[in-house]
Amino acid sequence: MLKFKQIVVATLLLGAALSAQAERLKDIASISGVRSNQLIGYGLVVGLNGTGDQTTQTPFTLQTFNNMLSQFGIKVPAGSGNVQLKNVAAVSVHADLPAFAKPGQVVDITVSSIGNSKSLRGGSLLMTPLKGIDGNVYAIAQGNLVVGGFDAEGRDGSKITVNVPSAGRIPGGASVERAVPSGFNQGNSLTLNLNRPDFTTAKRIVDKVNELLGPGVAQAVDGGSVRVTAPMDPGQRVDYLSILENLEIDPGQAVAKVIINSRTGTIVIGQNVKVSPAAVTHGSLTVTITEDPIVSQPGAFSGGQTAVVPRSRVNAQQEAKPMFKFGPGTTLDEIVRAVNQVGAAPSDLMAILEALKQAGALQADLIVI
Repeated sequence: MLKFKQIVVATLLLGAALSAQAERLKDIASISGVRSNQLIGYGLVVGLNGTGDQTTQTPFTLQTFNNMLSQFGIKVPAGSGNVQLKNVAAVSVHADLPAFAKPGQVVDITVSSIGNSKSLRGGSLLMTPLKGIDGNVYAIAQGNLVVGGFDAEGRDGSKITVNVPSAGRIPGGASVERAVPSGFNQGNSLTLNLNRPDFTTAKRIVDKVNELLGPGVAQAVDGGSVRVTAPMDPGQRVDYLSILENLEIDPGQAVAKVIINSRTGTIVIGQNVKVSPAAVTHGSLTVTITEDPIVSQPGAFSGGQTAVVPRSRVNAQQEAKPMFKFGPGTTLDEIVRAVNQVGAAPSDLMAILEALKQAGALQADLIVI
């Protein structure tokens, strides 16, 4: 306990000398084994205003409905397979089970139609078990849906749809029934996984922790993980981590990247992007073809016929663009200003950046998404 108090005092003293660029350890790394888990289930939404599945086209909806009734001792008469249920829809239900979630707590769920239901607005999800990847039931979902979209259709076939009415959410719609086992309290060490692997950041985490707690407490496993010695007692381990996660670390600079989205024309240039000496010129050739037909009118009593004579005019114009030159170590700001001076559009800028990369002048990773 005395050592723990010394750690707290050391943490307070250390906080006075932190740089403005530092980030909390909890924002750049996570604890190995402490994670959320995905759950999924299949169920029925009832109470729809005539916008449910067309059960003649989605037989699984009717089968699920009949199975539910049989659980309540209701037998569906034979030959009723073609019954049309307009207020029922088959849905998939999924949720994220947070780390350390305990039985009795609630989580939000998302409900999505898997049949041909037009809208889930106004519907209620019946009790649906949510299973994990291991097949065990971890939560039970039920409740009224909140649907952000809507769908309206007129008798003449006109239709309007806003957002997506075939999916919705139920805040707190699932009750946790089983906790996921966690290895948080096992072993005498914990592993911190960096959200963005970087050797410089990993080394700075090790240096900061060892400076606070003593040599050998933290050890880098690789560029993405740091192993830290931790108390065995669960209570002390929580206190220990509350100190570690609030340590402020100055992360290493990211790799220079240029991201191009060819579909939307979006270009993101990282802060550390530089170019080697290079000269760039950008020009555009405009070809214009105009049709100006003339009417040939024969003279009187000549016996000729009036005819339309085609006449085309082709004009090619090369728009002159100035050449701009990049000097050694040109930065992002200089690149942007130079490109703006030649009036390049996003598509033109993409071509310029790709050409610079091919020429070996762009000192960054060029990623096209």
